[in-house]
Amino acid sequence: MNVRAIRGAITIPENTRESILEGTRELLTEIINRNAINPSDLISLIFTLTTDLNAAFPAVAARDIGLVDVPLMCASELEVPGSLSRCVRILAHLNCEKANDELNHVYLRGAKVLRPDLVK
Repeated sequence: MNVRAIRGAITIPENTRESILEGTRELLTEIINRNAINPSDLISLIFTLTTDLNAAFPAVAARDIGLVDVPLMCASELEVPGSLSRCVRILAHLNCEKANDELNHVYLRGAKVLRPDLVK
């Protein structure tokens, strides 16, 4: 097994607990489904939010979908002028046999502008 990392991001329509958790669940589910990830292969998940999102910890969404044994961490993104607002990002570390070029990074909604080269 190799350690790999998968990235993803999604924009959130409003700074509410419901919106943050719904968007994070959507993104995390897409990452898992598109990469056929077995939850037992997850090593850790790092969530970041832009500073305009503070109504909930996105890690709660991971627990909501059953990822109870995976170490999780939340952090704030840097405030860079002109950067994308209301965005949750995920960096998922996992054990897998896939090569880096076989991984499917997931960018949804307005976050597609962050990495158009990776959007499928």
